Amino acid sequence: MAEDLELDQAPDRCEAEPSADALGVSGVHVVGLQRSFGSVKAIDDVSFTAPRGAVTALVGPSGAGKTTLLLILAGLLAPDKGKATISGAVSSSTAEPLVCGTQAARSLIGWMPDVFGTWEALTAREILATFGAAQGLDKSTIAQRTELLLKQVHLTDYATSPARVLSRGQKQRLGLARALIHDPAVILLDEPASGLDPRSRVELRDILRGLAEQGKTILISSHILSELEEFIDQAIFLSKGRTVEVAEPEEENGGRGWRLGAIDPSALRAFLTASDIPWRDSPGRAGEVTVQLRGPESASQLLLAAVAADVPLHTIAPLSGRLEETYLQLNEER
Repeated sequence: MAEDLELDQAPDRCEAEPSADALGVSGVHVVGLQRSFGSVKAIDDVSFTAPRGAVTALVGPSGAGKTTLLLILAGLLAPDKGKATISGAVSSSTAEPLVCGTQAARSLIGWMPDVFGTWEALTAREILATFGAAQGLDKSTIAQRTELLLKQVHLTDYATSPARVLSRGQKQRLGLARALIHDPAVILLDEPASGLDPRSRVELRDILRGLAEQGKTILISSHILSELEEFIDQAIFLSKGRTVEVAEPEEENGGRGWRLGAIDPSALRAFLTASDIPWRDSPGRAGEVTVQLRGPESASQLLLAAVAADVPLHTIAPLSGRLEETYLQLNEER
């Protein structure tokens, strides 16, 4: 693969355009990113890798720095320090925004903000055509991509309708189509499921999985943890502007968390300790504990052992998953 671009010159200049090799996706690599707004550190030493052909989630409480991080990766905000590499384009503390103003670099990235801003008088088809032209696509490609994407996000019936008549969810779907119009290698999505109905969320999940299977790099920020867990490949947890954990799918990390509650909490804790079963207090649930179990069979065995030890359990239930469990811990930090 060609060397990464060093973007250390003027805002509208780069050392070189990305070569064809550089445009071959390798993912997103972030090292030591920092960004402050006055005395507030929005991003404070963030590092992670989002690999090609995978869906990576950014998870964290409000104010954790997720949107600021995505703005930097989208080339809309320069970092104070650190480096972000996206398929051969580099942003650093001595650089201008990552896209560096070049058409080739911009063509790598598809960006969907959390709020879809558009021209209310333009139709859905006109909006996609406008952004396709801005990305340098020819008229034939624009027409083909526009019709394909309108169909994919189920907006064909609204192709000639002005944007002002679209609902919040429909605008979100149009925003996704807009981000995909130039077939980018890296797709950055900030709360894309906001305002979507349940069916549209399922369709969004299927679209993103399909894009990952095509070799795209997808980085998504969302608070809908239960649905994220169904289709992501890894999660990057942010807290107070820092990366605090990288979570892999549960089957790769030894199981999932289960909540246990007993009429006598002290007896439950003593039983678990005597049985060499690691436990900790459940965030936000007084008297309950959380243990790590590999599945329903392990839960059944634990229940039988607790009954045999005269520990009166009243609750044994799986958490929604590791995303929710870790997110609750981050909220406790607040």
